[in-house]
Amino acid sequence: MAAVAIECEGLRVVFSQGGAKQTILDGLDLDVPLGQITTLLGPSGCGKSTLLRVIAGLTEPTSGTVRIEGQSVRASQHKLAFVFQESALLPWRSVWQNVRLPWELRQGLSGQELESRIQNVLDLVGFKGTDWHKKPHQLSGGMKMRASIARALITQPDILLLDEPFAALDDMLRSKLNDLLLRIVEQTKTTMLFVTHNISEAIYLSHSIAVFSQGTIGEQIAVDLPFPRNPQVRSSPEFAAYYGRLSESLIRNSTV
Repeated sequence: MAAVAIECEGLRVVFSQGGAKQTILDGLDLDVPLGQITTLLGPSGCGKSTLLRVIAGLTEPTSGTVRIEGQSVRASQHKLAFVFQESALLPWRSVWQNVRLPWELRQGLSGQELESRIQNVLDLVGFKGTDWHKKPHQLSGGMKMRASIARALITQPDILLLDEPFAALDDMLRSKLNDLLLRIVEQTKTTMLFVTHNISEAIYLSHSIAVFSQGTIGEQIAVDLPFPRNPQVRSSPEFAAYYGRLSESLIRNSTV
């Protein structure tokens, strides 16, 4: 049994607006295994992004607890990095300078050691040296997201939280970036918690998939497909069986 990277117990988030209260998370429990990709699957507005923000310490839960490798969220912030739907690159900075930014804010590494780390992480996400000094407006959507992932990885986080990072990309590009994430997990052993409403993407990426239901986890399904994954698995009978099972789970859990 894999060690647990993230433990969520009894998480409840209630937002108040105009005197009305809306329950987003309602007693949610979830364990995310160390060094694996766990995907949160569900329709828009079901609470997936809210859960990610609670784990990242960006939203305070109404009740319940989150532990990151046994520590409180506040004590473990250095272990986390977040990749949002938008690349959020600073337009006046080059790719290299955007990736460097987290270390500037932390006043951590400097000199040759930092330069070497930036180069290594840009190599990992597939940037050529000729692209390092381009500004965001000179990049495609896929390259912007690669730069955003590189920026998240530069501090060598133990856990990467990804909030539908490929939602705006076409299917071909999304597939390539899915392969990039799988390669990163294989090489770095980074734990990933990935949010999507795309069933095929969830199956292809994941070791396990948590299906949302009314503000909690309705079902968690282990994906027993071989690693490393390859594109051919998408056309396999096993993949189709998981697609059918998850489709049924989404329908069942959205109508409970």
